[in-house]
Amino acid sequence: MPDVLFQPFNLKGLALPNRVVLAPMSRHRAVDGVPGPDSAAYYKRRAEAGVGLIITEGTFLDHPASGDTTDTPRLIEAAADGLKLIADEVHAVGGRVFCQLWHIGLAHANSLTPDAVLDQGARYVGPSGIDGGGAETGSPMSETEIADVIASYARGAAMVKRLGFDGLEIHAGHGYLIDQFLWARTNKRTDKYGGDLVARTRFAVEVLRAVRAEVGDDFPISMRLSQWKIQDYDAVLAETPDELAQLLAPLTAAGADLFHCSSQRYWDPAFAGSDLNLAGWVKKLTGMPAMAVGSVGLDTDVMDQENVANPTDIERLLEMMERGDFDLIAVGRALIANPDWVEKVQRGAAPAEMKPFSYADMAVMA
Repeated sequence: MPDVLFQPFNLKGLALPNRVVLAPMSRHRAVDGVPGPDSAAYYKRRAEAGVGLIITEGTFLDHPASGDTTDTPRLIEAAADGLKLIADEVHAVGGRVFCQLWHIGLAHANSLTPDAVLDQGARYVGPSGIDGGGAETGSPMSETEIADVIASYARGAAMVKRLGFDGLEIHAGHGYLIDQFLWARTNKRTDKYGGDLVARTRFAVEVLRAVRAEVGDDFPISMRLSQWKIQDYDAVLAETPDELAQLLAPLTAAGADLFHCSSQRYWDPAFAGSDLNLAGWVKKLTGMPAMAVGSVGLDTDVMDQENVANPTDIERLLEMMERGDFDLIAVGRALIANPDWVEKVQRGAAPAEMKPFSYADMAVMA
């Protein structure tokens, strides 16, 4: 029995019944940024089946350039009722739920021209006008534009708390806006928002401080980090544990309560010479709560229309958690295919009793 997964955990006063978290995965069901009852039912179903903490799909800020799709939830007043329904439905079955705040910067699915302008009159923004492939797609953000985005994060955080969520997550990985400030390839600034690794954390730090000022000291804040980017799976922010420690120190001091460490495969070592994954190193270096994620319960990290990810055992995961490498584990695709994944794991179900994940599962809000 995987007892380690079913130990309670306290995150800054928030009692979680177990260590399993629903990973944020975009479901593309919103209409003009407004999530519907099907989204609330999707999250409720997994909370009811034993997921200890729900993290919603990435939710765009009210900043016009935070995203380039209309089928993703957005932190605007028109979406307030739909977002509140998500929190209420999860709470109705005894669950806990965070909302993830998201600004994708220049990591847009649509092709951009230099200084491309949105319909609302704002332009797409990134720290240096350089996308993840190294191409110039615009001019650097002005300090006024930076301040506007930080204020948008603060408004989003205040809205999340007002609507009844139990905490929030700031997406700072995968090559999106905050990560674009952290990453040397996309941040070539020479002002206070650029420079060495520590200097490049300034934008993230100011976002964290602004969010903390809105939600207060007792509201949990998770920050999602990654080495890899959607544009470059081999990219790294930190080449060594020492560099990772330099990156984490300002973020910890600024108010992060949990680091959600995204890897394609949770079992991959973060650095040579140790089998600790990214979450393991984060916990070791900071002493802060850490969460791992990546291909849990599946035999492949590929998600496309051609491949099926088949169920596999989680013995390695249990070993890593037993020795205390990290505190929480986020599960994405396996929980989309199996809303009752937690219940099955708890009763010792074999992988053969789990449904495989296929790309077609993304088209169904089951």
